Amino acid sequence: MNVSKKLALGAAATALMIGGAVAASSASAGTNHPVAGAAVTTTAWAKVAANGQILGGQGITGINKFGIGRYNITTSVGLNGCALLGTVNTNGGNDPGPGSSSVLVGQVNGNTLFIRTATPSSTGNATVDSDRPFSVTIVCA
Repeated sequence: MNVSKKLALGAAATALMIGGAVAASSASAGTNHPVAGAAVTTTAWAKVAANGQILGGQGITGINKFGIGRYNITTSVGLNGCALLGTVNTNGGNDPGPGSSSVLVGQVNGNTLFIRTATPSSTGNATVDSDRPFSVTIVCA
């Protein structure tokens, strides 16, 4: 990957992390999909406690925690064609999980996400699925 492509991808990632907007062209993004002039925006986001409580967010209309490490998040916008990004976070330093952690984000229907949090490095009798605080971002063009 050449330097200009790396810089373009780095700028796009930075803009997405701060909730800004970025325009990308197919030449700078290195894709075969024409997106020249398409604005990318953060449509919705949420920071969620391990118990399913919304700690902050925008565009989220509800959360249903329905099992260990399993959550459905309903948004006020359609999700088709959007990028779904998730990460486990510390919830102010109260995350009890050891070692590695993971989050799975998937679309259930037009405006609902499924989130699964886990601790793959659990030891002893601990299960891999675990309630973990997480953040999710929905980015649409």
